[in-house]
Amino acid sequence: MKGGRGLTAHELGTPARVLLYSVRRAPWWTVVSVVSRVAGIAVALAFPAALARAVDAALGGAPGLVWLGSLIGAALLTGALEVWAAAAGGIAVEVSLRRGVIRRVLEAGIPGRRRFSSGDVGSRLVSASEAANLVSIVLSALGAVALSAGGLVALALIDWWLAVAFVVCVPVATVLVRRFVAETTGLMRSYRRLQGDLSARLVEALTGARTIQAGGTLDREVERVLAPLPELGAAGRATWEAQRRTVWKVGLLAPLTEVVVLAVAGVGVSDGRITAGSWVAVAGYVTIALGLLNVVDPLMGLAHVRVGTARLAEVLSLPAGPGGPRALPDGPGAITFRSVTVHARDGAVLGGSVAIDARDEGSVSVCAGGGAVLDGVDLDIPPGLAVAVVGRSGAGKSTLAALAGGLLRPDRGEVLLDGADVAEVCPEELRRAVAYAFERPALLGDTVHDMIAYGSVDVSREEVELAALRVSADGFIRRLPDGYDTALDRVPLSGGEAQRLGLARAVVRERRVLILDDATSSLDTATEAEVTMTLTRLLAGRTRIVVAHRAATAARTDLVVWLEDGRVRATGPHDLLWREPDYRALFGEAVPREPA
Repeated sequence: MKGGRGLTAHELGTPARVLLYSVRRAPWWTVVSVVSRVAGIAVALAFPAALARAVDAALGGAPGLVWLGSLIGAALLTGALEVWAAAAGGIAVEVSLRRGVIRRVLEAGIPGRRRFSSGDVGSRLVSASEAANLVSIVLSALGAVALSAGGLVALALIDWWLAVAFVVCVPVATVLVRRFVAETTGLMRSYRRLQGDLSARLVEALTGARTIQAGGTLDREVERVLAPLPELGAAGRATWEAQRRTVWKVGLLAPLTEVVVLAVAGVGVSDGRITAGSWVAVAGYVTIALGLLNVVDPLMGLAHVRVGTARLAEVLSLPAGPGGPRALPDGPGAITFRSVTVHARDGAVLGGSVAIDARDEGSVSVCAGGGAVLDGVDLDIPPGLAVAVVGRSGAGKSTLAALAGGLLRPDRGEVLLDGADVAEVCPEELRRAVAYAFERPALLGDTVHDMIAYGSVDVSREEVELAALRVSADGFIRRLPDGYDTALDRVPLSGGEAQRLGLARAVVRERRVLILDDATSSLDTATEAEVTMTLTRLLAGRTRIVVAHRAATAARTDLVVWLEDGRVRATGPHDLLWREPDYRALFGEAVPREPA
């Protein structure tokens, strides 16, 4: 992972690795949890003996409650300390897990992968909370086993027949618990998968709420979103049924075992082998020994962790986004494509990698059937020019734009920025050299000022206002309730206004390359002309790549790259290409020619 070592799928491969990861992330809290758990076990094992001593002392007329009171105080203290350490350590691990998974999600460009929609990723992140409690779960299970073993040893020390009576019931309980864990693990895996599917469908529906309302398809969409619900309910009921079958058997086995052991102890009292106080101790120790049956809850938690971390590991196993450790050399912004080929994978969306300014919902290229979006593209973009990329829908315009700034790695070939392969350049350096603006810019930040300054360090108010002025956004911003300090959740922006804010964010700092992926499509003709004039004149000297759909936009650039079926059909000035009937057809014959 770029920028330092991050969370890997290997670290979540097995519960043992998750446990090791948790210990590394919260070492001191783990130590406190272990110490308090061990102390609690010691106190619990000492308590029945102290109670027996107190009973015998009371029957003999001597005081014996001091030691018993001290143990009660120690039990309260160790219990509180354990809860505190478990909570603090769990929070530290959960934060680390969520940070690692979210970082990989953003690096890998999850929005461009249908397998992991935002709703599905959200449901998977819930597993981080369960995994964060793994130390506590393991300590609970080990503590139950240790207590049970200690109780059994104490019974044997009092009278070995007591231990024999108890051990007879252990194999039955072991078989029940093992069968329960094996059954519920598979059921929970199915339940989590269906839960993620339902969440993903809901997020998709919310995203397309206006389309659903306009199409009058509300009932049909509700049915589509809830389609996994019957199967989800069946998986949930099956899990509870498995737990019910196990719990009642374990619940029946516990009192039967206790009755048998106490009956044997009663015989010992009548024979004079066991004192009255020791009989009281037996009642305490048999309850402690039966704690082994309480390991069902920790094992259930362990099954949750196994399923949840496996789902997190699927996200972490995705390849990281483009970029490497190489430094970007100084240069004027020359871009070269050498035999570049990009394939669509299973009809998935391309060009969605995420890196600072690329978190917008931009135009994307889709190629059904897994064909080539770009096929053997060779192209030289001279530095300092304004270049329009034109072509029909699906020609690969947005994919080419994503490649130029290193948001997408080609399947074959290489893309060079000032002689450096962008696939090997450090992403942080690329973001300082390349700025993007998209068709639907994401409004990130608290205020309008923050949104424009997002991704640029130490940007002054003057620079933000200048950027907004350059893209004709200053006027409507100053009409907002608090101007540039207006909270974004109070800004009812039109599509054109949002695009102008996105453009301002792209031009707020001097970068050698500026890439506009359909970033002026919602502007009216007059505003688009003003913005294009800024891009061609005031920003002269930067390399500017504009994905264009209007003849007027292409006419104002220095060079046009004409894409057709994933290949470069022609390059040249707009005036020269306009002579081609097929080129004019891209914009419609009725569109009048506008001189450069």
